[in-house]
Amino acid sequence: MNIEVKALHFEMDEETRDYLNKKLERIEHSKDMIVDLIFVFTKEKSFSLECTLNFRWGISTHLTETSYEINEGIDKLIDKLEAKIHKEKEKIQTRQ
Repeated sequence: MNIEVKALHFEMDEETRDYLNKKLERIEHSKDMIVDLIFVFTKEKSFSLECTLNFRWGISTHLTETSYEINEGIDKLIDKLEAKIHKEKEKIQTRQ
């Protein structure tokens, strides 16, 4: 699983990066299903958090979240990410 994190219009500090890595441990069990996980965090008036998720079977998903606090946005985005991974995993298991 390749993880890429980009911060636009602000410098992401080490504390925020560590927070994101800690939250990504929640999806560690699914790392064999995921090829790429690309995060783009943009700061305008609020934070816009985007995640592109590429599964090994060719499905690509794009998730977005907006928040005034980056850690709160990361929490919500990881919740969405976890739900999407679970849903895709169930779809694949029912096809087999």
